[in-house]
Amino acid sequence: MTIPRSAPTLNDVAQAAGVSTATVSRCLNTPERVIDSTRERVMKAVQELGYTPNFGARVMAARRTNTIGAIIPTMENAVFARGLQAFQEGLRESGFTLLVASSSYRSDIEEEQIRALVARGADGLLLIGHDRDPAILAYLQAQNIPVLVAWSFDPGALLPSVGFDNRRSMQALADTVIGMGHRRIGVISAITRGNDRARLRLAGIRDAVALAGLGEDAVTVIETTYAIETGAEAFEALMTSQQPPTVVMCGNDVLAVGAMKKARELGLDVPRDVSITGFDDIELASLVDPALTTVHVPHREMGRRAARALIEMVDHGRSVPSEELAANVCMRGSVALPGRDTGATA
Repeated sequence: MTIPRSAPTLNDVAQAAGVSTATVSRCLNTPERVIDSTRERVMKAVQELGYTPNFGARVMAARRTNTIGAIIPTMENAVFARGLQAFQEGLRESGFTLLVASSSYRSDIEEEQIRALVARGADGLLLIGHDRDPAILAYLQAQNIPVLVAWSFDPGALLPSVGFDNRRSMQALADTVIGMGHRRIGVISAITRGNDRARLRLAGIRDAVALAGLGEDAVTVIETTYAIETGAEAFEALMTSQQPPTVVMCGNDVLAVGAMKKARELGLDVPRDVSITGFDDIELASLVDPALTTVHVPHREMGRRAARALIEMVDHGRSVPSEELAANVCMRGSVALPGRDTGATA
């Protein structure tokens, strides 16, 4: 019978390297404070022995885990990927590890994940959007956990945010298409309940319609889940109605790509027969033909700034002011003047 060998200890590394345990600890935690020759000797011993620091002991000593939790609505589309990548890169530069969970756009699942991450000692949390039950906000306040919101900017909200104005950004796009002469607007929106980003984008379209003096019947809205297939189904329903829209504005680029796919299947030319817009400017938006008119969201910049803000909150135990980033209209080939036989955009 083979007796399992015990894991190497800090003392084993110190003996192998001919240094004190304090020096080994400095090499692992603050290597810049150790001269090169000593650090190299210690790290060689660490590698040869296969030593792994005791995470639990380090947590107890430091009273922090150097982990940040992020809960995003979904991992099934690319909307959050670029910003989350930049967020992780920013955390790593400061020695933090990222734990990611997905709520499937369900508030009950998000609340479970918030409590689980807090119980596991997360030093801070990144959440998406401001729509949340007051009870979970009270729980976070009671736990004294730094929390930052991204993808939505609201300076009046309880939690600080690094994001953009969803309402004003979508209104700018709607102002543009209305200014081109579109008077029948179809909207494919995400489910607005519990999703402030979707609700505000829809409100932005209605703001532009009211400002242009158009009646409420100028807008037809279908709410659906975020997917290419659901975008296609909603587009078909809009275009087979008695008065089909001349432009279909989608709550994000994934829905818009589904709409463009269905347009081809229905024999409709985009933008000659119908214009289509998205929101987010993910990579897919510039790869489809014609390229998608959308709202460009600065995902990577948002991720970098969110990392910097949350680290500040964790390190210094204080809140930070909310930061607003610009999200700009990006005109491409999927929008044209209504009733024209050309694909040119204004």
